[in-house]
Amino acid sequence: MAKKDIDLTKHGIKVDNFIRNVSPAEFYEEAIQHDAGSVIANNGALVVRSGKRTGRSPADKRVVETEDIKDEIWWGNINIPLDEYTFKINHQRATDYLNTRDKLYVIDGFAGWDPNYRIKVRIIAERAYHALFMHNMLIRPTEEELENFGDPDFVIYNAGKFPANKYTEGMTSDASVDVNFKTKQMVILGTEYAGEMKKGVFTVMHYLMPKNNVLSMHCSANEGDSENDVALFFGLSGTGKTTLSADSSRKLIGDDEHCWSEDGVFNIEGGCYAKTVDLSEEKEPEIYNAIRFGTVLENVGYNSYTREVDYEDTSITQNTRASYPIEYISNAKIPCKGGHPKNIIFLTYDAFGVLPPVSKLTPEQAMYHFISGYTAKVAGTEVGVTEPEATFSACFGAAFLAWPPSKYAEMLADKMRRHDAKAWLVNTGLTGGLYGKGSRIDLKNTRAIIDAIHNDVLDDVSTVTDEVFGFAIPKECPNVPSQMLQPRDTWDNPEDYNKQAAKLGKLFKENFQKYEKESSQEIINAGPKI
Repeated sequence: MAKKDIDLTKHGIKVDNFIRNVSPAEFYEEAIQHDAGSVIANNGALVVRSGKRTGRSPADKRVVETEDIKDEIWWGNINIPLDEYTFKINHQRATDYLNTRDKLYVIDGFAGWDPNYRIKVRIIAERAYHALFMHNMLIRPTEEELENFGDPDFVIYNAGKFPANKYTEGMTSDASVDVNFKTKQMVILGTEYAGEMKKGVFTVMHYLMPKNNVLSMHCSANEGDSENDVALFFGLSGTGKTTLSADSSRKLIGDDEHCWSEDGVFNIEGGCYAKTVDLSEEKEPEIYNAIRFGTVLENVGYNSYTREVDYEDTSITQNTRASYPIEYISNAKIPCKGGHPKNIIFLTYDAFGVLPPVSKLTPEQAMYHFISGYTAKVAGTEVGVTEPEATFSACFGAAFLAWPPSKYAEMLADKMRRHDAKAWLVNTGLTGGLYGKGSRIDLKNTRAIIDAIHNDVLDDVSTVTDEVFGFAIPKECPNVPSQMLQPRDTWDNPEDYNKQAAKLGKLFKENFQKYEKESSQEIINAGPKI
């Protein structure tokens, strides 16, 4: 799969020496020869370095403000507006730089497993590592599809080795990640972190799909014995989204980005981008065994003599990652599509020890908690600091949203109603007290709860209505102590629980104030009662 007669001059690229959609083996050869710091690990993976930036740069993300989208985008700290003229400067800067390179790499692939909604994406990059990464993360076309690929729907210019001019109006550093929906282009300057491309494609899908009445979602998805037994798992970092969706008894549809159309759920991606810090075969066998030839290991440490990978090595970053094709997961479902979800599971790590291990949500409550996107963390690491800190990220992925959160929430509620999907809030955090006094809910209990949800066991059990949050708490669940299900009963002093519940409820309400203007009264009323 070499050039196949594609013309890059229409993209402003004059370099004739480029390779397109070659095999991972050839990308390995290119990386070893031309990409300083790249090595082949003893497990067959390609170890690479992303330079000084080892994570996304959200403060440097820009969306070009044009007439056709200015009234649609959720402007603010997530989508910072950029004028068209400045985008032209950055685009020219990127193409000028790429045109000085001796060789370039091109990847053509699809975003979206449903042919009715997929888009064609073209990556133009100077690093073989970036090309192999997107070879893994996009859906790989067949040779026939590549032959007939035609013009792409979106082009990403990855000139990450070359800095943005920080004196250009609108720039905040020497990095800039600019998305232009009018010209259907994305420009990357000053950052070599490959995740910018992955999440750039997600942002594009987050804008385009709702225009087609398709809900785009930051979640994992798996499927039981039938196409109608699909579960979605929403959750921020540390809540168990990846762990709980990786279930050997169910097929994995995808681990991070999905869409829900009139025909069901489909994965956006062709691969996985997993965290590898402290990875072990015992804890996460599916991910561990997926790391082999063809996998990109980003900023992971290794023994310079044996080339043995060291997943505990965080000398470069805590954010070490592995990128691999989804078929490297043994129980992946290919094509990555399923029916309409039966269960929607919102995962949260509640460090206040207030939320129950499981509760059932009404459609309006589901919208409220979807918009809120709550989890909690301990504020600081100093000895004696035990006060938890609430974290809210709209739709469990605010950094990638294009439209206001209420649009996604209303679409979710509509689809839930029409397809009789059930919504659950599952707390994987603390029980018996807040941080410092309580203990984390045991994983085996959380898995038992998830199993009960999958098996419809909790549908008809008796429930108690939470006084503050208003959701229904099951009184019983197989293989889970009944006392644990009622959080107040796990605290030594019920009054202490009441104070923390009121405090958390107030934090929810304060956070939601910024969404009230775009939200219906039904959604607002589904919040805590303080």
